[in-house]
Amino acid sequence: MRGRGQQGAGDAYTPDVGDARFGVAHYDLDLDYRVATNRLKGSARLTCRIEEETAALALDLTGLKASRVRVDGSAPASVRQKGSRLEIALRGAAAAGDELEVAIEYAGTPGPRRSPWGTVGWEELEDGVIVASQPIGASTWFPCNDRPSDKATYRIRLTTDAGYDVVAGERIGRESRGGRGTWRFALDEPTATYLVAVQIGRYRTREIDLAGVAGEIHHPPLLATRVDADLSPLPGMMAAFAEAFGPYPFPSYTVVVTHDDLEIPLEFQGGAVFGAGHMDGEGSLERLVAHELAHQWFGNSVGIAAWRDIWLNEGPACYAEWLWSERSGGHDAHALALAHHARLAGLAQDLRLSDPGPRRMFDDRVYKRGALTLHALRLTVGDEAFFRILRAWTEDNRGVVVETDDFVRLAERVAERDLGSLFRAWLDDEALPALPPTPGRTTPAPLSETVLGE
Repeated sequence: MRGRGQQGAGDAYTPDVGDARFGVAHYDLDLDYRVATNRLKGSARLTCRIEEETAALALDLTGLKASRVRVDGSAPASVRQKGSRLEIALRGAAAAGDELEVAIEYAGTPGPRRSPWGTVGWEELEDGVIVASQPIGASTWFPCNDRPSDKATYRIRLTTDAGYDVVAGERIGRESRGGRGTWRFALDEPTATYLVAVQIGRYRTREIDLAGVAGEIHHPPLLATRVDADLSPLPGMMAAFAEAFGPYPFPSYTVVVTHDDLEIPLEFQGGAVFGAGHMDGEGSLERLVAHELAHQWFGNSVGIAAWRDIWLNEGPACYAEWLWSERSGGHDAHALALAHHARLAGLAQDLRLSDPGPRRMFDDRVYKRGALTLHALRLTVGDEAFFRILRAWTEDNRGVVVETDDFVRLAERVAERDLGSLFRAWLDDEALPALPPTPGRTTPAPLSETVLGE
């Protein structure tokens, strides 16, 4: 199923957010943010397409108050904001295929929202802001239809205090007036709400060529030496991944490194954010740099229709770590696969990769078993067919959303063979399968915990 969301309200894993009765084709956001007081004032215009006949729409908006709502320029029949939901009753029923423009003015003190996976969304730093919205945090800074299947294009205009650097997409303009700066950004490739981010800080910015792709690095000046050292492999990674996965799918790639330590790095559309603690100047976390870059192909360009299919994001990104190790002179992917397989074999055998459940969607076993599924496919079909599968996947599905069954069908088509038993074992069975036999391969020595990066 490509390009369609679930019926009913929201994704099955996040049933309290999103509205499948409609989709959003485009967001136009005009934001004014005061760093010192953490005060956000915004206006949003949403170009909505009706998916099924309805007399009402529900948007997600968390911790911010909507003051004015218009539908096609007029007041709707009623508006009710309850908790994190903005419920809009239309003056008449809208039919499937209709387009509506919904305009909302709102303001407040933004902050993260609680979720079963911790706090997500807008978060103040010591001096600035990051937005880490996966999976349901986008509503902490703009009204949205917050489900992974609902991709849209964006224009974002953000005004903030002078002296701050801002990242929120592909920069298309910047002006300064009266001690404040206004930044304008575009996201012209279809983008899921959880991948739209704002990063604000007192950063130094430099441009970098990434094997022909425009790159930018934003970082605190005092971290320059460490950042330069740890991100120096990026051009090689870009070249290696373009060869393995197909051309880079966006106009540019941006890396933001914050003053603060962050628990984990996180991808956003066209970029990634790392904490100061991820940069030690010695490349200790190089695998994470590779992981976040790989998400631009897997998760950002090729999106998922539902959170149950998150292995399609995290498995390939994890496998990209192993491919980069192999390409850059480290341990090869087979040695890493054997080591991680041995580790997973010693853990509980109670996870189904094709439907791990909301509580386990970010379980490390999803990441590693997803990568092992790809390695099992590689061992089964051979390198030539395997990389043709990956390149066909990213090319055929650029800008749309996919499900696990789509990957299985494409792999079988490209490999020209039945792979049902392989995928059933790796995706649907709880017990960890053995890796396919590898005649002619020597068994590598066991790898240390440090090498495994745990």
